[in-house]
Amino acid sequence: MRGTPQQIIDKYNQLARDAQLGNDRVATENFQQHAEHYLRMLSEAQREVEARREEQERQNRERQAERDRERAERQEREAARQADPAEAPQPDVVDFSAEAAAPESGLVETPESKDAEQPEATERKEKPRRPRARKPKAAPAGEDAPAAAGKGDAPEAAE
Repeated sequence: MRGTPQQIIDKYNQLARDAQLGNDRVATENFQQHAEHYLRMLSEAQREVEARREEQERQNRERQAERDRERAERQEREAARQADPAEAPQPDVVDFSAEAAAPESGLVETPESKDAEQPEATERKEKPRRPRARKPKAAPAGEDAPAAAGKGDAPEAAE
């Protein structure tokens, strides 16, 4: 027989009823015993499942209680630390004297601070522009054209 334990129990009970209607006392008793066997097995399995579930719940409650205790301890330590100024984190001391503003202090110099120190630096100094190189003009289509072509061909003719 296949199925869940409850389905098997129901099936044997149905077979026992059918055997009883057929006046077969031996088959009826046999099927009832099978149904009772599976019923006992099902109840035992349910007890085991329930015991496992209760154990898991107990462990979960213990873990949660431990987390709550740790959280309470952390909060107490934090409250004690805040109450005791010696335990509180101390701010860094920053020196704003003229020496601290020097480039070796690690401070970044911004354009605004440069403008405040050197007002003449704001004037833009322009570099003299170099004239652009231009392509040579093409030779007129007159007498110079064959001479220009001859100049380019001279090294090839020498070979």
